[in-house]
Amino acid sequence: MTAEPLPAWAFPPPGGFTADDLDRMPELPPHTELIDGSLVFVSPQRHFHSLAMYLLEKGLRASVPEPLRVCREMTIALDKRNRPEPDISILRAEAVSAEADETGYDAADAVLAVEVVSPESEDRDRKRKPQLYAEAGIRHFWLVEKGEGRRPVVHVFELDPVTRTYVPTSIHHDRLKVSVPFTIDIDLTEIDHL
Repeated sequence: MTAEPLPAWAFPPPGGFTADDLDRMPELPPHTELIDGSLVFVSPQRHFHSLAMYLLEKGLRASVPEPLRVCREMTIALDKRNRPEPDISILRAEAVSAEADETGYDAADAVLAVEVVSPESEDRDRKRKPQLYAEAGIRHFWLVEKGEGRRPVVHVFELDPVTRTYVPTSIHHDRLKVSVPFTIDIDLTEIDHL
């Protein structure tokens, strides 16, 4: 019996993969991210993750102003070696084409990145990805954790332009109500009925 040859993406090039490589390797598994030049494969998501993303996406779409767009699970090129895939992002409308052919977006077009924490990606979601988003200049970041039952807890952060790190601005349990990056009011208890 002969073993199947490994795909080309199983062997990183010298110096690691680049953000552009993700578009040149169509055989990659769905939702593959690039973190620090290494490919990261996403495990199957838990139901809470799906529910929280749906609830937040629905609420954001209901309130997003015209010059912005809501995107779900699209990569953002932060630099040559990093192209993570936030669960949800808010982008400048001009970055999203009428044809919707994009495979990812540039950090300069991102206004908000949202990560829903999963057990298999806790360290990336809580530590590395926020650090990368902040260094790339994305002004707003939300970290969504599982609270009691199936309810999400949303930790809201804003970029300190001097240190290029995120500072916490609020934590939301039953209702997410903020005025930046635009007026948002989402009843987080709606997840109980999904």
